[in-house]
Amino acid sequence: MKMPRNVLFVSAVLLCSWNFPALTQTASQATVPAGEEALQKAIHDYILSHPEVLLQSLRAAKEQQQEQMAAQAKSKIPSLRKELLEDASAPILGNPGGDVTLVEFFDYRCPYCRQVEPFLQTLVKSDPGLRIVEKEFPILGPASVYAARAALAANKQGKYKQFHDAMMAKKANIDEATVLNLAEQAGLDIDRLKADMNRPEVDSEIKRNREIAKELKLNGTPAFIIGTELVPGATDLETLKSMLDDARHGVN
Repeated sequence: MKMPRNVLFVSAVLLCSWNFPALTQTASQATVPAGEEALQKAIHDYILSHPEVLLQSLRAAKEQQQEQMAAQAKSKIPSLRKELLEDASAPILGNPGGDVTLVEFFDYRCPYCRQVEPFLQTLVKSDPGLRIVEKEFPILGPASVYAARAALAANKQGKYKQFHDAMMAKKANIDEATVLNLAEQAGLDIDRLKADMNRPEVDSEIKRNREIAKELKLNGTPAFIIGTELVPGATDLETLKSMLDDARHGVN
């Protein structure tokens, strides 16, 4: 990423200004050389006169850090490919035998996950070759964990999609009573659901999803992986379509 000239200037002068105190904190140095003092004043005056440049510098540094983290995360995808794409415990939406796979890490209580859900449903309807691997990644408290457990238990009854769609359509905050009510409306056997929610393999699935997310440095939801590309955070329909097209043509 190429930073603007003024941003580079501010970054440089800030480094200089932060280093000057270190030069003057010894017992033998009681005064600041005249040239350095003049430069410090010039830096101080410039920043006061152009605060927007300081903000640009900080923003550029943050973007650079995010790009570096994204590159590190992307480098992990090949080694995690089997767990991302071939996890037999992970629910599948769309075409199980599709020619391209989208992996989603999500939380049922995440408003941004609900925001992108219509895009995923549109893709499933319009793209018969799309396979979606759903990674339950509950990070928003106990109610999120309860919902994730219920979803994985619903998958054991072959009704994951019905439950998932009902949960994603729910606009209000989700609690345990809401989860059970929606599960019942989705046609699930509630007694069996409760029993399956407490099975060790459900715990293992959620734990492993968290471990994978940690390796990929995912700190929020949703997050999407298509091919070797990772998009952390909500995105739009066109971006997802473009990524799927690139994956099909071996671009990523």
